[in-house]
Amino acid sequence: MTLVTNLIAGSEARRVLLLAHGYGADERDLGGLLGYLDPEGMFATVMPRGPHAAPGAPGFSWYDMSAPPTPETFAEALAALDETLDDTCAAQGFPRSEAIVGGFSQGAGLTLALALRPSDVPHPAGVLAMSPFLPGLDGLELDDAAVGSIPILVQHGTHDPMIPVTQSRTLARALRAAGVPTVFREYPMEHQVALEGLQDAHAWLARVVAGELPDEPVPDDPIELVPSVTTATFQREVLESEQPVIVDFWAPWCGPCRQVSPIVEQIAAMRDGAYKVVKVNIDDEPVLAQQYDVQSIPLIGLFRNGRLERSSLGLKPRQQLEAELGMLVIP
Repeated sequence: MTLVTNLIAGSEARRVLLLAHGYGADERDLGGLLGYLDPEGMFATVMPRGPHAAPGAPGFSWYDMSAPPTPETFAEALAALDETLDDTCAAQGFPRSEAIVGGFSQGAGLTLALALRPSDVPHPAGVLAMSPFLPGLDGLELDDAAVGSIPILVQHGTHDPMIPVTQSRTLARALRAAGVPTVFREYPMEHQVALEGLQDAHAWLARVVAGELPDEPVPDDPIELVPSVTTATFQREVLESEQPVIVDFWAPWCGPCRQVSPIVEQIAAMRDGAYKVVKVNIDDEPVLAQQYDVQSIPLIGLFRNGRLERSSLGLKPRQQLEAELGMLVIP
């Protein structure tokens, strides 16, 4: 399978950088990052286009996302990227073993698999994985003899509504446990690329080009001020709680929910010991949403003695939210 590609060669290019776009984008999507990733022009950067149209989006996909991708379709995408990397290195006259691969979201997951899987051809020299999506960690094959020399940079947004940051933390820990030199960075962003991430990526690329294998422990998961509860835990955590419980009914796609989230966290910190504060993702827990007639969000409810006593609908300042929940407002 021959892919459509966009090639941008820096003035001082000495090796290949392959960047694979995310779902719904195209071969031009990541080109705007090169001014930050490669201001020195060290790379001949090839950006291929996914082979499939992306339903509901203007761009393309690497494999069918209407259902969990089968191993066969994932393998087809890997083979097409592998061929593109080979052809580009040959055309530019640069060793494949010095190439670096990476991408965003779906493309990042694919290039991780491409670089780390068992192979008869030289592995790339490193992987830049920005907000990576993988169908499942169990499907990530590792070449045990080679992974110790393939550094990985994993980056993710702490507020990513599409791919939870915990997935990338888990991925980074699994890679390090397998002996892969891995650096993990997270940023206060959604499913996107941040300037701070590009600056970190530029510094990481320079270290890899210099022959280093950057490797750092993955930070512990931050303590959640507002933990999630599910249908299975709601009875114990909310209805049977001896403390009054504030419940934030929300969903990842809801903009006002993301805006009210810091306010709810502030309440959790200020009211620690007097109130318990939790959240319910109504997409994951439709039974709870139906049970408490949650038709609009964000809905903040106050539960006491096993029942919903008061509620506040919509994005509001902390003092107004607290007043509507019948709480003594703290200035």
